Amino acid sequence: MLIANRGEIAIRVARTARRLGIGTVAVYSDADADAPHVKACDVAIGIGGLTPAESYLVADKIIAAARRAGAEAIHPGYGFLSENAAFAERVAREGLIFVGPPAKAIEAMGDKARARRRMAAAGIPVVPGYDEEDQSESRLLAEAERIGFPIMIKASAGGGGRGMRRVDETAAMPAALKAAASEAQKAFGDGRLILERAVIEPRHVEIQVFADEHGHAVHLGERDCSVQRRHQKVVEEAPSPALDERLRGRMGDAATAVAREIGYVGAGTVEFLLDRAGHFYFMEMNTRLQVEHPVTEMVTGLDLVEWQLRVAHGEPLPLAQADIGLRGHAVEVRLCAEDPADDFLPRTGTVALWDPSRAVRADAGLADGLVVSPYYDSMLGKLIAHGSTRTEAIEKLVHGLKSTALLGITSNREFLIELLSHPAFIAGDKVSTAFIPEHFPTNASRAGRPDRVTWALAAWLSSAATPRAAAWGQEWRGWSNVKPLPQPWRIAWLAPANLTVEDDPAERRGHVEAGRDGATVTVDGATVTIAGRPAAEKAEGEVVVDGEPVSYRFAWVGDELWLKLGSRDFAFAPKNRISSARAADAGADGVLRAPMNGRVVSVAVEAGTAVERGQTVLALEAMKMEHAIIAPRAGMLASVSVAVGDQVTPGQILAEIVD
Repeated sequence: MLIANRGEIAIRVARTARRLGIGTVAVYSDADADAPHVKACDVAIGIGGLTPAESYLVADKIIAAARRAGAEAIHPGYGFLSENAAFAERVAREGLIFVGPPAKAIEAMGDKARARRRMAAAGIPVVPGYDEEDQSESRLLAEAERIGFPIMIKASAGGGGRGMRRVDETAAMPAALKAAASEAQKAFGDGRLILERAVIEPRHVEIQVFADEHGHAVHLGERDCSVQRRHQKVVEEAPSPALDERLRGRMGDAATAVAREIGYVGAGTVEFLLDRAGHFYFMEMNTRLQVEHPVTEMVTGLDLVEWQLRVAHGEPLPLAQADIGLRGHAVEVRLCAEDPADDFLPRTGTVALWDPSRAVRADAGLADGLVVSPYYDSMLGKLIAHGSTRTEAIEKLVHGLKSTALLGITSNREFLIELLSHPAFIAGDKVSTAFIPEHFPTNASRAGRPDRVTWALAAWLSSAATPRAAAWGQEWRGWSNVKPLPQPWRIAWLAPANLTVEDDPAERRGHVEAGRDGATVTVDGATVTIAGRPAAEKAEGEVVVDGEPVSYRFAWVGDELWLKLGSRDFAFAPKNRISSARAADAGADGVLRAPMNGRVVSVAVEAGTAVERGQTVLALEAMKMEHAIIAPRAGMLASVSVAVGDQVTPGQILAEIVD
């Protein structure tokens, strides 16, 4: 079986296939030549290209790889070609088994407008809205007035939050329609829109369904995916705190009715919005395995990939509806290469240390040395915990996140811990899609800052645990026949790009006196005492700081020191290790630099033009999203160093503003 995907889902599918005795074939782009999923399969075939459009989205390349490997089946995973009806039909036409639903079922749900109309005709409740073919602005404006504000604008041909806008008043509609249509056209090649009445602070509840070729259809309970950022899921759990047995039964019956209506076969997910009064509305059906399927596996004790493979092999469903039960509670979080304190912008880089907790299930496509490129989604993996109660599952997951190490690339690990630990999330009864905007509304509310202990440890490690110091045996490190002299240190915290640090500077300096068994460090005029010896790079270490035990791990990435202290991760640049020319360049005023790897997709301002602070100068595309590069100050755009289509790397100069 060829797995037409990458990352954690390719590894996940291969794991079950191996257990069942099925050989696996990996495909990989040029950017993924050394990726873990390549090593997880029995055979690996390169398909070239860097971007998805050059590799994983090219059906001809996937089919050719399957032919070359002698594969009998193709598993699409999620994303890429998994919900492409033409690809499913092509696979069948080539005499291969598509591990997924028939092309007609994918097509029936691929167009949101058509799916809404069909479900409404079948008696499935849908949100009041407009889903007809007339896409003129006058018609859409008239329909919005009829439906009533607030309105949700959605892309008819896609999902994932792209092309989606909430509009609260008539005056904002024209601009929002244009922006949504443009985004939908770029993302899906189809700019058609649908309008729906906005359900205020709903829960996002989805039902896992399975159907076989013999006319059987069942549901495996629900997943609550309400905690989202930018309309994309962050936390998923099963079962939902908002459902009782009666509501679960009604929603399950509606979901299986949807599957039967379109002649579904295989794994699918029917997504609903659930309002505060307990009314649910059909939103869409994802005709594939979901990212969040592990929580369903944990509460049912079933392997959903195994079910997929057995159904694709023509077998009937292993269990009837009456035989499926839910045990305990499971919670999953998505670990992403992004900075929550910088508007959740994705980040790229090289993984210096990946060591997931053994206390939780970790589905990930990570390894030390892996380059996280700008070409694919920012999700790196998932951590999942199961407990007899919801509280127990949350506590296990928080513990697992705290003991998981990911250094070398900025991630949302710390934010996930804060989110799961929030009293409102723990209570569970008022969680909705507005949870993050309500409880973590600003970048500052999602940012952790280094405290005095962190600064002291960073200063100590930057002198006592450098790669040069590590070249000496442990017994010789810090040895001297005289009292150690105070050594100056100066370190910059690599803070989120837009975090205000005027009242709390991102750079500190002081002195460190390091001996064999510890050090004294001055930070902000105060003395911090450290007892212990530096751990080896990447190893778990513990020292006593001002009488309190502190556990830590660290790694060097070039001149940067990455430090993990419990739930917090920080990156520092020791300035005494960087040339003065480089340090001066790093603070050059008015210079716009690339915050990540990406491709220039637009240049909005020409050189020689006056710009205002906050004005968009150009846009980068990275990890399937567009990111505006804005002017940090007013002035004249003196130069633009890149053009549309250029690939850029972090720190690369893009443009310069002068007085």
